[in-house]
Amino acid sequence: MAERVMTMDAGHDGGASPVLAAQVAAAPTQAPHDGSGPSLTAIAAVGANGVIGDGRGLLWHIPEDFARFKAVTSGGVLIMGRRTYESLGGALVQRVSIVLTRDRLWRASNTRGEQVLVASSVRQTAALLAQHTDKRWWVAGGGEIYRQWWPYTTDLDITAVAASPDGSVTFPSIDSRHWRLASRRLREGFAFETYRRSSSDAALALASLIGHAS
Repeated sequence: MAERVMTMDAGHDGGASPVLAAQVAAAPTQAPHDGSGPSLTAIAAVGANGVIGDGRGLLWHIPEDFARFKAVTSGGVLIMGRRTYESLGGALVQRVSIVLTRDRLWRASNTRGEQVLVASSVRQTAALLAQHTDKRWWVAGGGEIYRQWWPYTTDLDITAVAASPDGSVTFPSIDSRHWRLASRRLREGFAFETYRRSSSDAALALASLIGHAS
């Protein structure tokens, strides 16, 4: 999660989001997700070119982003890959971590007294989420994990960074035909943005996934 948890702010000049693709004039034909049923939020700091990491370390250091990430995810469940977990140096306090890894022998280190669960598939992760329906669910990286959970992601919490760093790890494209900008707070060099799905498809897919896994 050197790609996301440790980064989370972005900036721009008040025009179109650097993360958003060109706006589509036509309005969505389906009703937006209204918050009913389960929700899953992908949270990431994303460069103007879509890059979130280079596989080696942090691309930027934005204290306000760190503070906001801690505030909004506290008390929730974080889904992340093994490399993301290891990049953090251990579990994040006041959060449940679900670590997705293909290595069935991997065990979490430095749990700091927090609950760290291990899963090897989306279905196993869903079964663990079903045990925490009283908490908010987050996808925290890296790039492959965001893509695995993209069909079930109902909301986005993006720190849109104005910079375009080099890096091979990218965030999925935020297509304005499928996502609507719900809020934007501009900062110097970045902006905090939230998005919601323009249809209920992801929420229905998530509900079905959790229902079959529980």
